[in-house]
Amino acid sequence: MEPSSLSLLGLFMQWRPELRRRLRRRLGSDELVNDVLQETYLRVERMGDTSVISHNPEGYLFRMALNVAADQRQADSRYLTGEEVEELLHFADDALDPARIVHARIEVAALEQAMGELTERQRAILIAARVDDLPQQEIADRFRISVRMVGKELKRALEHCGQRLDRRVVQRFGPGAGKES
Repeated sequence: MEPSSLSLLGLFMQWRPELRRRLRRRLGSDELVNDVLQETYLRVERMGDTSVISHNPEGYLFRMALNVAADQRQADSRYLTGEEVEELLHFADDALDPARIVHARIEVAALEQAMGELTERQRAILIAARVDDLPQQEIADRFRISVRMVGKELKRALEHCGQRLDRRVVQRFGPGAGKES
C-alpha cells in the first residue's frame, strides 16, 4: 500500500519500526523512545481526519515524535532530583531553628528602622526596585526624575540599609556592577 492511501494512523503503525530506529539514534534511550512512540500514537489517534497531510507524512510523524520527546524532557526537568528533595528536607529542619527565627526577626526590625530613616522617595524607589522589581526607567517615569537619579537614590538607600545592618552592598547594575559599594 502506498503511504498516500493509508491513514496517518495506519502509516504510523507500518512505519513504527523505522520510526523507532530513527528515534533511538536521535534520543539514545530505549525507555524514552518507548514513551515517545506511545504518546505519538495517542496524538495521531486523537487527530481524526488527516487527509490534509499528503506531503511527506513520514517526516510529519518524525517531527511530531521529536516534539513529544522535547515536551517530555521539559516536563521531566521540572521534577526534583533525590538530592534536591533531601536538601529541602534538611533546609526545612534548619528553618524552624528558634535561634534563626529570633535572628531573622532582629534583622527585619533593623531593616524596618533603617528604611524609616530614608527619605520618602528613597524608600519608595528601593521598594519599587527591589521588592516590586520594576525597571529603573519605569521608576524614573513614576517619580518624574532621570534614570541616573533613580540609580543614585537607590545606591544611597542600599548603602544606608547595608551600613545599618552591617552588610556589604554589592552593586548589581551600571558601571562598576559586581563591586562593593
